[in-house]
Amino acid sequence: MSTYYEDVQQIKAQYPNWRSATLPALRLAQEKHGYLSEEALRECADALGTTPAFCEAVASFYDMLQLAPTGRHMIEVCTNVSCALVGAQQVLEGFEQELGIRAGETTADGEWTLRPVECLGGCGWATIVAVDHRYRTHVKPEDVPAIVQELRSGE
Repeated sequence: MSTYYEDVQQIKAQYPNWRSATLPALRLAQEKHGYLSEEALRECADALGTTPAFCEAVASFYDMLQLAPTGRHMIEVCTNVSCALVGAQQVLEGFEQELGIRAGETTADGEWTLRPVECLGGCGWATIVAVDHRYRTHVKPEDVPAIVQELRSGE
């Protein structure tokens, strides 16, 4: 079984410049640690031959990289202009009400994380909601309770 460091060295070998390996290395660190903790960022930096600050700067730009622990279920609501025009804010507020948390928070039991995201790339099917990385299209505020109930019941 290879170590994280060895895996990153193999990734780096695929690119002409080590910086090109940053996103794959961060993704790998997140898979290993669950999120990009200070320890994970340090481990990534060591493997890439850079600083933890560089890794954190890159990670903070991308929605798919998490700098804090997340819940077992991740709900991401697109709030970009196409989704905003058809009620994304109301959908987000519906999830806040159903889950009892504010956008950007995780429930105390660690089950749910709710995040607004800038764009999920489904402008023609707005509002887009990613539930555990699976897209739901044309989500309306009145759909929110059923989505949460579906997840709670394990469907």
